[in-house]
Amino acid sequence: MGREAVARAFADIRAALAVLNAEVDGCGSEPFSAADPLAGLADGSLDILAGAAAVEAGVAGLKARAAMKYADTAHALAPPGMPVQAQEMAVAAEIGCVLAIGPRAASAFLSVSHALTTTLPLTLAALQAGTISWQHARGMADEAATLDPAGAAALEAHFLDPDTPRPAGAATIGEMPAHRFKHKARTWRERHHPESLEKRHTKAVADRRVEYRPDQDGMAWLSACLPAHQALAGWNRLNALARAAQGPHEPRTLTQIRADHFAEAILTSGTSSGSSRGSGDSSSVRADTSAGAGAGTDPAGLSSRIRAQVLVTVPVLTLMGLTDEPAMLDGYGPIPASMARDLVANGADAFHRVLVDPRDGAPLEIGRTSYRVTKAMRNWLRLRDGQCPFPGCSNSSLDNEADHLLAWHHGGTTGISNLGQPCPKHHKLRHTTGWKPTPATKNQPPGWTSPTGRHYKSEHQDWEPPHWPSRLKLGTADFLHTAQSPGEDALERFLRARA
Repeated sequence: MGREAVARAFADIRAALAVLNAEVDGCGSEPFSAADPLAGLADGSLDILAGAAAVEAGVAGLKARAAMKYADTAHALAPPGMPVQAQEMAVAAEIGCVLAIGPRAASAFLSVSHALTTTLPLTLAALQAGTISWQHARGMADEAATLDPAGAAALEAHFLDPDTPRPAGAATIGEMPAHRFKHKARTWRERHHPESLEKRHTKAVADRRVEYRPDQDGMAWLSACLPAHQALAGWNRLNALARAAQGPHEPRTLTQIRADHFAEAILTSGTSSGSSRGSGDSSSVRADTSAGAGAGTDPAGLSSRIRAQVLVTVPVLTLMGLTDEPAMLDGYGPIPASMARDLVANGADAFHRVLVDPRDGAPLEIGRTSYRVTKAMRNWLRLRDGQCPFPGCSNSSLDNEADHLLAWHHGGTTGISNLGQPCPKHHKLRHTTGWKPTPATKNQPPGWTSPTGRHYKSEHQDWEPPHWPSRLKLGTADFLHTAQSPGEDALERFLRARA
């Protein structure tokens, strides 16, 4: 049975999906309603949507159980003496690659799955029955994470035990959006946690942090986890400043003004003259309404703007204003040409003008026969990979470590084609578990082979040939010949000749 039974079960699921897709298209063997086919199709589509949500929840429960069963068997099969932390890293890496999710998401998935299969039986049962979603289950696991077993059981029972008294007309947790359930669960947890909120808050303050996430079209998110009163006071202050700036001659929206004030505040040096005090009322937090410290002497904050600390690769023709080809900001991705020019003109500390292969836009290969990886080679490596090459990892290249794919003592050379740049976590994974990188090339980072023998491809940079202005008509061969000539800078010589 085994694998054959699994294959048949998933084949049946796919066949059922084909039937349901036909029903959604109105191509079933008979209409939902002969009297009113259109209304019947609408009602039937909602039935399918509700049924799909329940099946999704059941599949989520199945995934959680399968993941933990794999984790248990992987630990049992691990070589004697293998560190537990290394085993856990290997398991998370395998799960992440199978599900095509990043390392952080894989660890979070395994954490929730472990909670569901060990300490939250009612939640797992509800998930498998389709009465709650994965988002609800994750919310339950998050709130139960810091509770002892008795507290977690009480939290579960309050929301999922059918014998728990509740108003007849009250929605069950599966009938409300997951974020609303999470709010309710958090409220219950705050009230019933065995440790006082004051003590927990003191500990939580130590975990305050700021996080960064790239977005589309040259934008990114910058968010902060702060004590609630500070966050609320900051939000209220931004609102007050934005509303004060509004007027008949102000073209920006309230949202845009808030964002501009926020950016101005964090891009100026110094500290606020105000201080945080009180019990959480936003009025108890005092802060200067200027952009930064010393506003009395520098109202606009222009002299104290922080210069960009970046590694930015700008096509030379873009920098000269001849094309608008995007530049590459390390840790983010493509940025507009105007942003790149501004970074270079106004103080970007790490700027590399890169000569790329005109045929495909990839950085040119460089090699070296000594073990030591030079700074220039590290920069080329960063340009090739852009980030840690492990599948799903987005760790910025500036934080990664050069690593010989074929070890030096096994005959490996020091060249781009034999180098990877895994982040510290995946560098450790490579040397403490059965995960191994596969060969690389001058423009493709290494893939990875897991201890189970499965190969997972690495994410590659989307190199494109440089964009040439229409007035610059020069073939690839001519350019390469020019670039190989000794003496002055080839590109400058070429541009001057074509001007």
